[in-house]
Amino acid sequence: MPEMERKPYETVPAGGKAWSIEDNGVRALLFEGEKTALLVDTGFGAGGSLKAVTEQLTDRPVTVVNTHADPDHTGCNAEFGTVLMHPAEFSAYHARKPGMPVAPLWEGDVIDLGGRSFEVIHIPGHTPGSIALLDRANRLLLAGDSVSRAPIFMFGEGRSLLAHRESMRKLLGMEDAFDICWAAHGPMEVEKEQIRRLIEAAGMIIDGKVEGKEPPMPIPAKEYAWSGAAFFCSATQL
Repeated sequence: MPEMERKPYETVPAGGKAWSIEDNGVRALLFEGEKTALLVDTGFGAGGSLKAVTEQLTDRPVTVVNTHADPDHTGCNAEFGTVLMHPAEFSAYHARKPGMPVAPLWEGDVIDLGGRSFEVIHIPGHTPGSIALLDRANRLLLAGDSVSRAPIFMFGEGRSLLAHRESMRKLLGMEDAFDICWAAHGPMEVEKEQIRRLIEAAGMIIDGKVEGKEPPMPIPAKEYAWSGAAFFCSATQL
């Protein structure tokens, strides 16, 4: 990751006992239920103690779920003890954070906060164990890095544009269950039509119909953009 300016956390109310916690270009999401609270990802940790922020927002016990194990989503995990993620992320996570406790989340698991629940959907591509969380009652999909208006990182070990396209097709088949997606990077609210754009863009890139351009940051990839969707890809991911 390139060097970044370390800014304090910015907490933004998101309605209905939910908050976005902005952390230097990535966001964590906090939801309070009647019994427990859910923290989705823990950011870079560049803003200091994330646990101190959550304790100002809720007095419920907090369960932490990682949408995937990239370091910008797991930076404050150690503050919370055992965290939950898809087992396909375990090896990458333990390679960076050996010995840190982790428990599995599987496709179809439901996280019940009391009065609000989230269903786990496995959507490999950005990473092998990337997940989305579906709040059917509030018609909301938490998509992590996998649905975004910002370019999606698709370079490095374990990432697959082909797998990502299939995961987007999977989400498209569930689109009657949600109205909006919340993303971890870029604008938080992303219309679900972006899923179609990502499928189309991935197809154009895979078919060699999109020319890669130099990215706006020093990374070993090129930027491939098509019709409102973009990916940072290396040759091995095409």
